[in-house]
Amino acid sequence: MIIVDNALARLQAENKPIKVGLVGAGFMGKGIALQICKYVPGMELVAIANRNLDKARFAYNQAGVEEVLEVSTTNDLDKNILNGGYSITNDPLLLCQAAGIDAIIEVTGAVEYAATVTMSAIENKKHVILMDAELDGTVGPILKVYADKAGVIVTNADGDQPGVMMNLYRFVKTLGVKPVLIGNIKGLHDPYRNPTTQQAFAEKWGQNPIMVSSFADGSKISFEQAIVANGTGMRVAKRGMFGPTVPSGTHLKDVLDLYPIEELTQGPGIVDYIVGAEPAPGVFVLGTHDDPIQQHYLNLYKLGEGPLYLFYTPYHLCHFEVPQTVARAVLFKDAALTPLDKPYVEVIAIAKTDLKAGATIDGIGEYMTYGVCENADTTAAENLLPIGVAENCILKRDIPKDQALTYDDVILPEGRLIDRLRKEQAEYFNITESLLVN
Repeated sequence: MIIVDNALARLQAENKPIKVGLVGAGFMGKGIALQICKYVPGMELVAIANRNLDKARFAYNQAGVEEVLEVSTTNDLDKNILNGGYSITNDPLLLCQAAGIDAIIEVTGAVEYAATVTMSAIENKKHVILMDAELDGTVGPILKVYADKAGVIVTNADGDQPGVMMNLYRFVKTLGVKPVLIGNIKGLHDPYRNPTTQQAFAEKWGQNPIMVSSFADGSKISFEQAIVANGTGMRVAKRGMFGPTVPSGTHLKDVLDLYPIEELTQGPGIVDYIVGAEPAPGVFVLGTHDDPIQQHYLNLYKLGEGPLYLFYTPYHLCHFEVPQTVARAVLFKDAALTPLDKPYVEVIAIAKTDLKAGATIDGIGEYMTYGVCENADTTAAENLLPIGVAENCILKRDIPKDQALTYDDVILPEGRLIDRLRKEQAEYFNITESLLVN
């Protein structure tokens, strides 16, 4: 049910727009700025924070905003908001602290940096929209605890595939159909891709080759499916998921038997993906229904005889839909996708190549590791290293290609917020005990 458009129209008519701050002015950030500034009534992008101020200024200019003020204090930012101006800064915490901002959109993809921003936003009672599955998949459950205590929403975004999957999941449940698989559709998966192999593609589309590599090597889809699992209570059927590859253009309805039905119908359901299927780049849900009368109706409505019924959304429109998430959070206290309670699925680090003792691990989507999904109980039992904390860790020993890393294999950097949040998350949810018995 679409209600956001009318709610935003009323705010526009009353001249009471939602005030938004954007952290990150890269490829996706620029798209969000363009969408809000030019195409969303009842909402204003009043500030952009980015390490490179020229990029923040360009994001506004591309969106048709020529006059921007560089600010360095919260007071200056609030004054400019009151005066109807637009601000840029290299300090994202100013946006979190500003009285005149209702919601923060975090779109950097940097785990430690985004953790600092998100915690500050929550502490200052700002709703947080995360286009940062990496952070969400690493410490999302404990961030949700903090957000609940502060009375704000922390959520993934409409338009990004996890948000689209969650919307479809909620729709299917309202029909009385039981979702048993939530799936993602990809065109490529090669765990050994790196920024060098993806350079040409990144240049063609004006994207960061490291970010592009994180999609190609499977790390990003692992984070996407992990946060969907954490939002629904689902699991993965095996480490890394099934992830079947089919001939390009094969329709989803022709590949349902690639997933073993016993894995789907026993337990809470699974998250997974498929490579090469159509309609790409969409998402899908497989569901079951026990009522024979309703089964008859579903067959009449061209969903087949079951036992699996296919529902899909054939696209995801990324930055176009993000403002809807802002409105849902601010106006209706509704999250597009937020953790259900405890962690259910983690994204662990796997060696992309033979790794040597003494080396410092690089970032997600780079040359040394790729991420795969693993159930949280197994992650805890085997002391596996989440890829969201692997960056800048120092290896204690050699690790062969394709082996999972553990906490015992590395020396953690000192003083990181992400490690403190991981510790709090484990203690709060009693992970080493309660998850192992569930």
